[in-house]
Amino acid sequence: MDALTRTRPAGPVVLVTGAAGGIGGAVARRFLDGGWRVAACDLADTPAAIASDQRLLAVGADLRDPAQCTAAVDATVAWAGRLDALVNAAGVWTQGASEHTTEAEFDHVFDVNVKGLYFISAAAIPHLAQSRGCIVNLSSDAGIQGNAGAAVYCASKGAVSILTKALALELAPRGVRVNAVCPGDVDSPMLHGQAEAHGGDRPEAYLARLLASYPQGTNARFIRTDEVAELVWFLAQPLAAPITGANLSIDFGLSAGIV
Repeated sequence: MDALTRTRPAGPVVLVTGAAGGIGGAVARRFLDGGWRVAACDLADTPAAIASDQRLLAVGADLRDPAQCTAAVDATVAWAGRLDALVNAAGVWTQGASEHTTEAEFDHVFDVNVKGLYFISAAAIPHLAQSRGCIVNLSSDAGIQGNAGAAVYCASKGAVSILTKALALELAPRGVRVNAVCPGDVDSPMLHGQAEAHGGDRPEAYLARLLASYPQGTNARFIRTDEVAELVWFLAQPLAAPITGANLSIDFGLSAGIV
């Protein structure tokens, strides 16, 4: 046993992309609380709330570059010696009339939401096969139903949802499970940035219009990041062994149908 192996903390290992974001940060904290080692991958700094933990590795990567996706996985395995789960939480939002969408905007959304997810998953597969681990993708309610005015985002998350199913079938013989979590509107920096960008001088009215579509009526609220993280955490546990190829909604029934 070499010196590096002797000094590594024990416990399973998860690589979380988008770890500086609302959902990604909550996922990283949940796995740390559960005793896992966490490689927190993002363009930005790792949240201060988790950065000081010795069981955490901060990994900088631009997931639009497949070489950096591979490097992020390699850095994780070099640090921890194994990989048990990959959580693809990195993502970007866009909305607006389709006739005004630029090629640059389209490419940016697909490069982050689909291309990066695909290539970091591909790099992780050999290590997950060794540990009989899992992949959890962050899709969206917009990945299982259409949202008017968000065609590019819906297309990217629809790709994530069906990619999840395809990878689940491909990797099942190797003992690797693949699932997607499909949240509705999450109380996160992304949602509030969305409201600021598209709500004009009344972002609170923009948020109120979103809540008005929920079946809870006046009792509607946005999903919390820790609630999404708890579902992601469950999907990485032994009790979730029969679950693969699933797109699991967490959206207060938003995608269940018309009220």
